Amino acid sequence: MTTNQPPAAPRRTPRPAAARDVPPAGGGIPVDAGRAPRGSARDKLIAAAHATVRRKGYAATTVDEICAAAGVTKGAFFHHFESKEALAIAAAEGWTERARPMFELPPHTRLVDPLDRLLGHIDFRFSMLDGPVEDFTCFVGTMVQEAYGTNPAIRAACEASINAYCEALAPDIEAAIARHGISQGVSAMSIARHVQAVLQGAFIMAKTTDDPAIARDSVTHLKRYILMLFGRG
Repeated sequence: MTTNQPPAAPRRTPRPAAARDVPPAGGGIPVDAGRAPRGSARDKLIAAAHATVRRKGYAATTVDEICAAAGVTKGAFFHHFESKEALAIAAAEGWTERARPMFELPPHTRLVDPLDRLLGHIDFRFSMLDGPVEDFTCFVGTMVQEAYGTNPAIRAACEASINAYCEALAPDIEAAIARHGISQGVSAMSIARHVQAVLQGAFIMAKTTDDPAIARDSVTHLKRYILMLFGRG
C-alpha cells in the first residue's frame, strides 16, 4: 500500500473505494473522467460507466449512452457484458482498483508516523474536492443510493468496494491507536467507516449545491475530529 515506508504496522493490499481520478500506478497525469482511456473495449465501457453514472445516476444512464461515451458499438458491449447490471457490477470492481494509487503514491504514504499518514490521507481527499461535482463524487456511492433496495447484486458489489476502502485505511488507524492511544475505546475499522461516511455525506451535500465548498467544509470538520480523538485538538 505504500512505497519506501518504514514498517510501522502490517499493511494490507489496498482495495479502496470512493476515489476521484488519481495517477496511474506508474505515475503521470490522472485519467480524465470524461474520456475513455486507451485499451480494450471492456476497459473503455467501464471507464465510460464511471463517468456517465457519476454525472447522471445509474437509472438515467442507458447502454447506448455508455457505448457512445466509450466509443464502442452496442455489439461490443454485449460481447463483454450480458446486461447493464453486469457492467455495473464489473464497474464497481473496477472502481476499487482505480482507487488503489491513492494508498500508494501520494507523499504522505511515506511518513513514519501512522497518524500523520492518516491526516495526510484526509488532506489528500480534501484536495480532490474541486471542479465539477461529478469529477470527485463516488461511483459506487452514487449507484448504491439508487439500487440498494431493488438490486441486491449491485448493492453487494458497492458494499464490497466501499468496505474495501475502509479495510485499506484501517491499518494506519490501528497503528496510530497503538502508537498514540485514544480514550474512547473505538476500533480502527469503526473510525475508517466514519471517514468513509463523512466523505460519502460530503459528496451528497456537494450535489445539493452543485458546489464543492460544502464538501470541503465537512472534510475540514473530519480532520478536526481526528485531531481531537488523538489528543492533538
